[in-house]
Amino acid sequence: MHTSHTSRAPRILIVRRDNIGDLACTTPLVAGLRARLPRAWLGALVTTYNAEVLARNPALDEVFVYEKLKHRSGGLISHLRSRLGQLSKLRQRQLDCVLVPAPSPQSLKLARGLKPGQVIAAPTTFPAAMHEVERVFALGRSLGVAGAPGLLNMYPDIQKREQLMQQIGNGPFVAVHISARRPAQRWPLARYAALAAQLSRQGRVMLLWAPGSKDSPGHPGDDEAARQVLDMANVANKANVSNSAAVIPVATPDLKTLIAALSLADRVVCPDGGAMHLAAALGKPVVALFGDSPVNRWRPWGVPHRVVRPESRDLADLPLEPVLEAFQGLA
Repeated sequence: MHTSHTSRAPRILIVRRDNIGDLACTTPLVAGLRARLPRAWLGALVTTYNAEVLARNPALDEVFVYEKLKHRSGGLISHLRSRLGQLSKLRQRQLDCVLVPAPSPQSLKLARGLKPGQVIAAPTTFPAAMHEVERVFALGRSLGVAGAPGLLNMYPDIQKREQLMQQIGNGPFVAVHISARRPAQRWPLARYAALAAQLSRQGRVMLLWAPGSKDSPGHPGDDEAARQVLDMANVANKANVSNSAAVIPVATPDLKTLIAALSLADRVVCPDGGAMHLAAALGKPVVALFGDSPVNRWRPWGVPHRVVRPESRDLADLPLEPVLEAFQGLA
């Protein structure tokens, strides 16, 4: 890599403005860059939505966070002024290289606008068998990063974790996360309730979901769905007089709380999505429910896991029994 000032360590920025799971899959690249270039200044530019994934990551010197226009919390003028100020600060860093794992037109425009020595973008085509972690990790090759990508990594907020432990008590816990963005990735609520009720007969179950109302324009959530699952699970458990455990709803109003909750779990059951990758980044064994997304690219990375997917690739067609079998077979 060529630097504008050969006497100083290189200054490298990673731009990742997409989803939580995508950013989690970028953490092996961050670790690889730090190992290869221990003196480099290494930063990341991410969004308010996914920034907690990189919080407290010791491989990074700085994390820059900006709000997408559709997620802005204040007025338009103040939003634009804040973004311009942040971009100006980054230009002053005199970046040698900007890495763009997800080369959308917006991300590429943003990267070039920072006036770095070079922009390295991931290819838009790649082998179908390649995992997202491998695809992103390959960006480091031109900077001397060699070998295979390591594990995902993430660092929960210790205070938040302790607060949750005080609220919900001692485990062991199984976490069941019910939320998914795409319709084909949504398992019917009655089956989630039956799963939670069954698992709670073996131990304590944390019920997790994306927060908010389903009608929220910015981030539709599953508060209503979670209440339905909990009600149905409680009805099922009342019919089983021997049940002594519990299904515990754990509200996660922010990503920090979700990460802390997942860190308390021994095992996790969830659809393919952000929570699945967060669980993998925390080293948790996962039963992953897959609908229409490619398993090779998005399966849990680096942890014991079982993938369950119906032939139709629509989770509406997945019965309860294969999920229970996968859970029992999970290390």
